[in-house]
Amino acid sequence: MLRGYSFHPRGWALALAAAGCAAFIALGNWQSRRADEKRAAARAEHVTVTGQFVPERTVLLGNRLRRGRPGYEVVTPLRVAGSQRHVLVNRGWLPAVSSDPQIRTPAGEVRIEGIALERLPHVLEAGAPSKGRVRQNLERAAFAAETGLQIEPPVIEQLSPADDGLSRDWPRAEFGPERHQSYALQWYSLAALSVALFVILSFRRVSQN
Repeated sequence: MLRGYSFHPRGWALALAAAGCAAFIALGNWQSRRADEKRAAARAEHVTVTGQFVPERTVLLGNRLRRGRPGYEVVTPLRVAGSQRHVLVNRGWLPAVSSDPQIRTPAGEVRIEGIALERLPHVLEAGAPSKGRVRQNLERAAFAAETGLQIEPPVIEQLSPADDGLSRDWPRAEFGPERHQSYALQWYSLAALSVALFVILSFRRVSQN
């Protein structure tokens, strides 16, 4: 301990430091995931799969912007022909003109061509993940446990046309994973700084009588 000083943390300072540290770590983790997604996209391959959609399990991923317009990305499980296996298909985007949009899903057997991804892109989400029809993010393993479907990788970003009214003009990456790694490091550094400031400001000079 520093000579002439004692450590007396204030409750409000502890709460503020903890909240700031948690927020900065969450932002750093998000940027790290974005870097992983960019690396995965760089390794993506074109694939073709035949099967039948399971429309009652469709999920709408909210807060997806296209040219500044808010909207949803529509994700539907596809049961692979001749098996009980399923893959998640990110079918396309539609504008958020309604809080409960009606989605047209092709019936019967369909042939989907697209890009194979390790997982669906994530957006920053506050609080616990939702399990409703509209949600922010979707994890394959968690969704398989939720629905009871046998869902296997990869996730398919659909490119082939379909009569469903969805846009498949997928955005291209504006910058690579290195930029996200740099942002993640900045957020983690701020988390460390918030802890350091809390410790420093918690020391008080002891009066000498």
